[in-house]
Amino acid sequence: MATSKNKMRDAKKPVRYCCMSKLKVFLVALFFAYLAKTMSGAYMSSVLTQLERRFNISASLVGVISGSFEMGNLLVMALVSYLGTKLHRPRIIAFGCIVMALGCFLIALPHFLMGRYQYESSASLAENSSADLALCFASQNHFSLPSEEPSEECDEKQAGSLMWVFLLVGNLIRGIGETPIAPLGVSYVEDFARTENSPFYIGCLQIATILGPLFGLMTASYSAELFVDAGFIDLEDVTLNLTDARWVGAWWLGILVCAAVNVLVAVPFYFLPKSLPKEGEEDNTELATKGNKTLLQTESPGSTREKIREIAKDFFPYLKSLFHNRVYVLFLCITVLQFSADIGMITFLPKYLEQQFGISASDAIFLIAVYNLPVICAGYFFGGLMMKKFKISTYTAAHIGFWSYVAQYLLYFTAFLMVCKSAAFAGLTVSYGGINQVSYEETTLYADCNRGCGCPAKVWDPVCGENGIAYISPCLAGCEVSNGTGKNTVFGNCACMSASGFPAGSGSAVLGQCDRKEDCGMMLHYYLILCLICCLIYSFGAMPGYMVLIRSMKPEEMSFGVGLHTLAERLFAGIPSPIYFGAVIDTTCLKWGTKSCGAEGACRLYDVDTFRLLYLGMSSVLHGLSFVPCVFILLILKKRLKNPTSENIELEAKEEENGAAEPKDISEAQPCTRLHQEATGCGNTD
Repeated sequence: MATSKNKMRDAKKPVRYCCMSKLKVFLVALFFAYLAKTMSGAYMSSVLTQLERRFNISASLVGVISGSFEMGNLLVMALVSYLGTKLHRPRIIAFGCIVMALGCFLIALPHFLMGRYQYESSASLAENSSADLALCFASQNHFSLPSEEPSEECDEKQAGSLMWVFLLVGNLIRGIGETPIAPLGVSYVEDFARTENSPFYIGCLQIATILGPLFGLMTASYSAELFVDAGFIDLEDVTLNLTDARWVGAWWLGILVCAAVNVLVAVPFYFLPKSLPKEGEEDNTELATKGNKTLLQTESPGSTREKIREIAKDFFPYLKSLFHNRVYVLFLCITVLQFSADIGMITFLPKYLEQQFGISASDAIFLIAVYNLPVICAGYFFGGLMMKKFKISTYTAAHIGFWSYVAQYLLYFTAFLMVCKSAAFAGLTVSYGGINQVSYEETTLYADCNRGCGCPAKVWDPVCGENGIAYISPCLAGCEVSNGTGKNTVFGNCACMSASGFPAGSGSAVLGQCDRKEDCGMMLHYYLILCLICCLIYSFGAMPGYMVLIRSMKPEEMSFGVGLHTLAERLFAGIPSPIYFGAVIDTTCLKWGTKSCGAEGACRLYDVDTFRLLYLGMSSVLHGLSFVPCVFILLILKKRLKNPTSENIELEAKEEENGAAEPKDISEAQPCTRLHQEATGCGNTD
């Protein structure tokens, strides 16, 4: 008798692992899954410049690789959204984490297949690797120079550039694996947590979307300081420094760390059940059925098919209703325009900081993390808190979002004035006589001082002359002798120095680019502080602005409308924006690198003034165009306010009573800029 009572008492106890309920274990596991996915997302976004250099590809192709993540999301979004909740959600999340790990591993794989990194130099183009072969032999013919044009035998396989396909496929797979984590995780919490606890639990998960990007960016910053082949070669033989356009950090190291983290966080999900008793109702044994299935999840295949039919039946009516909703359609236009600008900017922000202010990739990544991410999170928090505390109406929320947007837009125009003079390169940014000029033609690399040297123009092996001017190679500087080895090599008798005032044959040069003549540090910090202020203002008004979208839809259209909004954001902004931003940036290249066979590779030097104007200008134009639908939304809402209909009155009443028009899922309601979206995964919740 006592034994049977004990069994009954044990049956009423909540199912626990150690001292935690299974729901709490799921929440902890989901927290780390969020952290892992956002960490890998932030890491990938921050090493794009490293990948461009390592694989000798253009910025536009890097944009294609960046957009492949969104492509992967789109491939399985519908499947996850409609069928995911019918299956074993914890195990699907675990499978998604494993798929993400596989994608990360594929991204890192080319490092182990391509061999050691060979950066182009004057010596590497000759049969002998002696530094003397990089010199000018004006009246001699010690060796034959390689052809300026790629040989007929130069193919993509020989150049190794097809390896970038691994990056594209790996990032696409990573996007597929990321898709189920947020929607299925949140729905699992919603189903089995107390109604009053659910928002708190989901809010706690957002902490991971802050920590993950910080870990990712810090890992990327550290990896960028290590040479790509560190541990495999003698670093004393490396003649590059961190700011050299040929420097490639250990990009593969951090992505392998991300792969390992994703594998580890997948493990707990395999031991969690398909369903749980509702939190607080564990004592009601009627909720537990055979096989640990609750009534919340027991649906027959017939009922599932019926539900899919209902979804299909409502699809076109909902679609028609939403596209007849003027506020919703205008907001879609705003989203596509704004996100196109933000996505393009954040994809190439590290490159912009490197080129404009002359800093290393490691420093650029670190500064982005420190100056931007925290204030964006603070802006979202205070914007949402303001909406909740003051119960702001839709019309007022639209005005807050609009004027915040206008303020940061006008303020950001001062970025055009934050100029740092470009590095002095003979034949590219200055003449051999030291006069400022910009040339996209290779013919300007030759002058009387080096015309008889037979120097190849496609080589990028810069040296810094005593006159403060850098030259593309020792040969093009007219240098005839060299002393020392490795990083300590000094080139002497450089004839081209005489063009800028040095006595003939007395100038010397050392390996590497010259430091910029003016200190760009102060201008860099002005720019970063400007970004900080603009991000804070923009993110503060983002939540009120996004609530206009949420409140413009009927409750039954909410889920479909948010999904369609996310689809438009990814399809028309997330995928194409990095591609055309990269293509425009490519047009500002002054000097392209070369692959091992002589084909065109990654850009080594940009016209920084044109880069700045196009990079900031494209973003400004796209943001400026988005003001047009913004104004129309304000006019429509003002008209509704003056002439309220019964439908509008009813909707406003529902908002005031229980906020039914606002989604419970914070991750759906968060209107991210690309910086936060790429770093935190916000907006990638289907």
